[in-house]
Amino acid sequence: MATVVSLWRRRSTMFMHNKRLQYTVRVSEANPRLACMLLEQFGGADGELAAAMRYFTQGLGEEDAGRKDMLLDIATEELSHLEVIGSIVAMLNKGAKAQLSEAQADEAELYAMVGQSSTSAKESLLFGGGPALVDSAGVPWTAAYVDSRSEPTVDLRSNIAAESRAKIVYERLINITDDPGIKDALNFLMTREIAHQKSFEKALYSIENNFPPGKLPGMEEYASLYVNASQGEGDAEGPWNSGEQWDRDDGPTPALDGGPGTASVLLDDDDADIVALSSARTQSDPEIDPVTGADLGAGPGAGRTTPVD
Repeated sequence: MATVVSLWRRRSTMFMHNKRLQYTVRVSEANPRLACMLLEQFGGADGELAAAMRYFTQGLGEEDAGRKDMLLDIATEELSHLEVIGSIVAMLNKGAKAQLSEAQADEAELYAMVGQSSTSAKESLLFGGGPALVDSAGVPWTAAYVDSRSEPTVDLRSNIAAESRAKIVYERLINITDDPGIKDALNFLMTREIAHQKSFEKALYSIENNFPPGKLPGMEEYASLYVNASQGEGDAEGPWNSGEQWDRDDGPTPALDGGPGTASVLLDDDDADIVALSSARTQSDPEIDPVTGADLGAGPGAGRTTPVD
């Protein structure tokens, strides 16, 4: 019976944490300034926690078994990436954390250390140099970073964009450090963004008729219309606005639907009478040029004003 209970307990554990990182972290020396920058991928908008929560919540609501499995796999891996980044931040901040907690340096040196490392006061004083769920400017992580819409063709495109953004942030972080161990770990994380993007693209294009997103079709007369709304020097043409796929409106036209381009509403007689009364009561007289407060207080730089007697 004891064996059965133990087996049941093991099977009832939905999440388990392996204390070994997915990728080995080797940091050559402490560097609080770099730690602050790396927080962008810890608690930032394009960071690992935002990705994990985005894909985890999408996976919970997903009806398709294959996409659900993929989203939960990637969401869980993103948590392991959060652990890698957090571990790097912790290693980079070890010296600063010790100094802040033990106060071995004098006040002036501690004050200079916080300012010169480019860490925020929140990171240094509140979190003591430990990895905190903030971005590189000290802004706390927020669920507003999770931009899911529970429509797979929308969410998969958003996920593809998120992985692309995260890759670029990792590239920039790689470019600002000469620590070979950190470069190696960041290159691994950057490469996993590529792999995830490929998975999301395969899942998107496995959905037949995945564009336009959603169920409702667009209005045919406008779905292939390019509006040349910004005209002048710099106008250019390409496959995004010209060719057989596109109709062009080089305007200007008052309204694309051929109407007058105005707003109107049908009112019953009582409402129409009240609207007319209100309009008459608040009507401006274009025949008068009253003296206003701007005229009375006009000084240098006020422009043209009504003369005051």
